[in-house]
Amino acid sequence: MPAKTRVVVVVAAATVAVLAGVVSWQWLAGGNAPWARFLGTDAVPLAFVGSDTCAQCHSAEAKLWRASQHKQAMDHATDTSVLGDFNEAGFDYYGVHSRFFRKEGKFFVETDGPDGKLATFEVKYTFGVDPLQQYLIEFPDGRLQALSIAWDSRPKAQGGQRWFHLYPNEEIKHDDVLHWTKLNQNWNFMCAECHSTGVRKNYDAANDRFATSFAEISVGCEACHGQGSRHVAWARSQQSWFAKTEDPAKGLLVRFDERRDVVWRIDSKTGNAQRNFTPALVRREVETCGRCHARRGEFSEDWVPGRWLSDTHVVSPLARGLYHADGQMLDEVYNYGSFKQSKMFAAGVTCGDCHEPHAAKLRAPGDGVCLQCHAADKYAATTHHRHEGINPPLACASCHMPARTYMVVDRRHDHSFRVPRPDVSAKLGMPNACNDCHRDKAAEWAASAIERWHGPNRKGLQNYAEAFHAAWIERSDAAALLAQVAADPKAPGFARASALTELALRLSPANIGLARAGLSDPDPMVRIGALDMLANVSAAQLWPLVSPLLSDSNRGVRIRAAAMLAAVPTASQPAADRERFERATAEFIAAQRLNADRPQARSTLGNFYARRGLATEAEAEYKAALRLSPQFTPAAINLADLHRQLGRDGEGESVLRAAIATSPRDAGLHHALGLALTRLKRTDEAVAELHRAAVIEPDRARYSYVYAVALHSAGRGDEAMTVLNQILVRHPDDRDTLLALISFSRDAGDFATALDYAERLARVAPNDSDVAALIESLRRQRSSPAPTR
Repeated sequence: MPAKTRVVVVVAAATVAVLAGVVSWQWLAGGNAPWARFLGTDAVPLAFVGSDTCAQCHSAEAKLWRASQHKQAMDHATDTSVLGDFNEAGFDYYGVHSRFFRKEGKFFVETDGPDGKLATFEVKYTFGVDPLQQYLIEFPDGRLQALSIAWDSRPKAQGGQRWFHLYPNEEIKHDDVLHWTKLNQNWNFMCAECHSTGVRKNYDAANDRFATSFAEISVGCEACHGQGSRHVAWARSQQSWFAKTEDPAKGLLVRFDERRDVVWRIDSKTGNAQRNFTPALVRREVETCGRCHARRGEFSEDWVPGRWLSDTHVVSPLARGLYHADGQMLDEVYNYGSFKQSKMFAAGVTCGDCHEPHAAKLRAPGDGVCLQCHAADKYAATTHHRHEGINPPLACASCHMPARTYMVVDRRHDHSFRVPRPDVSAKLGMPNACNDCHRDKAAEWAASAIERWHGPNRKGLQNYAEAFHAAWIERSDAAALLAQVAADPKAPGFARASALTELALRLSPANIGLARAGLSDPDPMVRIGALDMLANVSAAQLWPLVSPLLSDSNRGVRIRAAAMLAAVPTASQPAADRERFERATAEFIAAQRLNADRPQARSTLGNFYARRGLATEAEAEYKAALRLSPQFTPAAINLADLHRQLGRDGEGESVLRAAIATSPRDAGLHHALGLALTRLKRTDEAVAELHRAAVIEPDRARYSYVYAVALHSAGRGDEAMTVLNQILVRHPDDRDTLLALISFSRDAGDFATALDYAERLARVAPNDSDVAALIESLRRQRSSPAPTR
């Protein structure tokens, strides 16, 4: 079978299987077997039936869907689907001239290939439609790769109808993981799940090949509703006078009926609507939409619509680099995490309240969608928005859903529905909607205007900017502030979970109760956050706390618990818990095996095996990760550390030096090599590598601290003190640095200086009895006369 037809043939085979299944459903459900009515829909095998089958009964919904972007999420490259200019068009990018052309009814691009040389590639599929369209190219090993040169499908008047590069401001060469032929532009892992229906990755780890299949090429009905075979069987049974199937669920995997009987009544005093009854804990629409509209990673293909997303996906929390400290989107985080922080979500609003799900469009134009629940006389008035005479008029989204641009041309609105907080911007530095427009003004100016209009008391649900900002700059009060967020029952679960995760490096007897409480929270993301908080506690101590979660209702919780307890030998596990541990372990391993095409999963499995004492298996996984991507430096660091545990530091050195040759600017590699050389008693080389790590990443206090300790051990005390004091400029509350300064000063007989640093540490840790005792000791030593010689 020619490799280039692999995906199409697999899909065709799947279609044949589905059609064969339809025949059997019709036979069973059509009254041909008198016992069919007693089987029920559960007896029908789950299978995909295709959107055309759904359209036979649901014609109105199908009509809306056929005009939607979901229908055009992916398609075969044809004259109808291809929007880009393939009429000998050219595009230049950092010295590479790419050419787009047609030949014999097919579409081709001549561009730099995996070796950096110009080559010709056939475009097999279109990917997306508006505001940009990408193109997929198939390789002999079953990989589909997304070309980084995309077509701007916006009208020419808006700057569109042109080729552009997704990384216009940096040169992406052929050996970069972001090159279109490499790992991070791979459709099979990065894109397929959310642009097609019923995707099975089918990665063959032994041969490093894919046989990825899908039931439907684009986002069809069953991408959201799940496999439709049982619903079809139920529907056909209703046409029979004899074999009607009694099933309140109608054979559906989920009933999206959570908005049924919901009434939003606008309060005349506030101008805001209130839901007539409390929403369910699990928002089926939100969790279903979140599968593709969240920053997440899939670890199981057994997704069921309407269940917690955490059951099959790792959801990224409110983390540095992804979000601003106040929860605004920073990187490409999509909508799920933002929306779950919002007051709208807390009130019971769901995706379908604003978006018609089949057309994937707003239910009303402009502000109309907001005015469904917010009285126009109060909120569409100048007394509220204070921007009279602005043309075009200011929209609700302008202030409450600020937009950011991703993929060069794709403007997306933040779905956290926040009130503008320029006062927070003035204090902590994150953006705000006011200064998005008034770029020539300071945040203080905007804050003053807001205070004049709406009073001094700022309202809003997202009141955790200070806590996450403190954590991300390592302020001494971070633990206390994060604890307040984690303990606040009114705070969004997404924020509480994120606060618990951030507390992992700040765990103390004062806040461990938050972790205990979080382990039983009804939101699985909070339970996972509580597990994260306990990550640095020894596994033996963890067992009584964590082992009950080995049988949690949520798979994401179970596999996190298994990973944390891996270091406990089987013989040391309570006999009653071993079976549960083995089941959760099997799920954990399956999750990593699903993503065996990714170095992250191979390294994660290596870590698990290492903790289980399976050194040979761990080494194999780390090496597999490095084969997949030599630039994935955590695998090299983990492999070198495994060699350390086995007394093979010489081999660890070789691993690290090979990785440095590929990634010379990775501080973690130089730091790990410095530690390895220290163990090998090659002090000068070790100090040099630790110095490189500190220079490459000066904001990482730990690297500079270890470098300073190495200098001191090498007899270069003055240099060590200089480095430590430089750390305090960037990290004034760093506990390790202050302790080192105290120790080195005291060892040098400078008790007064040591006392100064100790008192500074006391301000960082005011309730630490050990610090108080240290201060008393230093005061006595300072007061004692120096010994005579």
